[in-house]
Amino acid sequence: MSEVRVRIAPSPSGFLHIGTARAALFNWLFARHNKGKFLIRIEDTDQARSSPEMIQVIFDSLKWLGLEPDEPPVFQSKRLEIYNKYVNKLLESGRAYRCWCEPEVLKQKQQQARAEKRNPRYDRTCYYLSDKEKKKNIESGKAAAVRLFVPEGETSFNDLIVGEVKRNHTDFDDFIIARSDGRAVYNLAVVVDDYEMRISHVIRGNDHITNTLKQVLLYDGLDLPMPKFAHLPLILGKDKSKMSKRDGAIGVTDYAKMGYLKETVVNFIALLGWSPGDDLEIMSVDEMIESFSLDRINPSNAVLDMEKLTWLNGEYIRKTDDHALVDMLRPFLVESGLVTHLYINSRWDYMLNFVRLLKERCRLLTDFIAQGPYFFTDEFDYDEKGVKKHFSTPEITDRLEEWRKMLQDIEPFVVDRLERALRELAEKLGVKAAMLIHPTRLAITGMTKGPSLFELMEALGKDKCMLRLEKAVKYIKMLKMTH
Repeated sequence: MSEVRVRIAPSPSGFLHIGTARAALFNWLFARHNKGKFLIRIEDTDQARSSPEMIQVIFDSLKWLGLEPDEPPVFQSKRLEIYNKYVNKLLESGRAYRCWCEPEVLKQKQQQARAEKRNPRYDRTCYYLSDKEKKKNIESGKAAAVRLFVPEGETSFNDLIVGEVKRNHTDFDDFIIARSDGRAVYNLAVVVDDYEMRISHVIRGNDHITNTLKQVLLYDGLDLPMPKFAHLPLILGKDKSKMSKRDGAIGVTDYAKMGYLKETVVNFIALLGWSPGDDLEIMSVDEMIESFSLDRINPSNAVLDMEKLTWLNGEYIRKTDDHALVDMLRPFLVESGLVTHLYINSRWDYMLNFVRLLKERCRLLTDFIAQGPYFFTDEFDYDEKGVKKHFSTPEITDRLEEWRKMLQDIEPFVVDRLERALRELAEKLGVKAAMLIHPTRLAITGMTKGPSLFELMEALGKDKCMLRLEKAVKYIKMLKMTH
């Protein structure tokens, strides 16, 4: 096999969505597996719909996924003259011809064909003009589009995923390859770029199959060697319909903002239509590279299951080193207003305890903020149901005050001493330990669920625990007065 060279070619008219991200990942994995090159081409010929901001979003998204190109990116908008050279080659060989038909006339002909239940194909009016009429139009400078002449017959190609694809030419118009303003149309630009970039394999979504058939005609018309084609299955929502935002039809960078780890997203999208075998679900990038091949891609449409993505993210969070996790959480914590960068840097051990205690319970990075604000602030509300259940017994203030006094003498303030002291107090009061554990948790966190209470108390420290128990007692007394 000659050098494998593959590319991703997004249009900068919107965010990089999961479908394009998967195509990029599969191209990148295929290149890495075969010691080849992964390239990026920005298809920005539609200046009205392209923007520098969207181009940057594409690069940022691919960088976040770890899919950076092996050569500088190619921009179609800088290659317009090159396309014209190939258009002229097709005109000179007679494989293409100029079309001077006005858009309104073409529209009328299409409407009439549909009314007569005929295929609304172009009738080759301009192809059949005499040489004299053509010359006159050219010399007058009359604007003309350029159409590829599609002969009778059929076109086929062997797809590496879906097998042989064949289409009769009666399904094709003499399609336009250059507009009347001289700009090349998408299919011609793609063929020229893939040839000049020496692309060996075109791996993209199977919604491109019709484009591929037209491109095969162009390769043939230009007498250029063709790359191999592999069309990926579509990605559908959970109900097997077109993806909505609820299903995950959002920009790749949005997943980062929602609290998903890069490793999770890469692992998850790798398995959308591809299987390494052995029912593997959690894989490192190196493992993906090692086992990636096109023949393991299922041609059936893949389903994006957000619940599975979130489950997988929880697995990755648990596998992540605590130091790395603190750094991943840094932007979320600072943005929430709970802490500053200085706070994180100067209380590193405390931050490590924070992630260690919560990581088993969190499936998204944002869950740490939702589940652990009490690590960073004394100002929190008590869970309403928890108050009714745990702060309403008549003896609760006396129990919490006695427990608070006991805490004062516990030294060192560590798990086993705390647990022993609480159980001793429960026995002395003639109640189950849970009658102290649950109100204590509510008092020091405002929540009814969380990590091990005694580990939590050790992490928060004696002063915080005593202060919050005192505050809870005052709150309960006030509650009783108002009822």
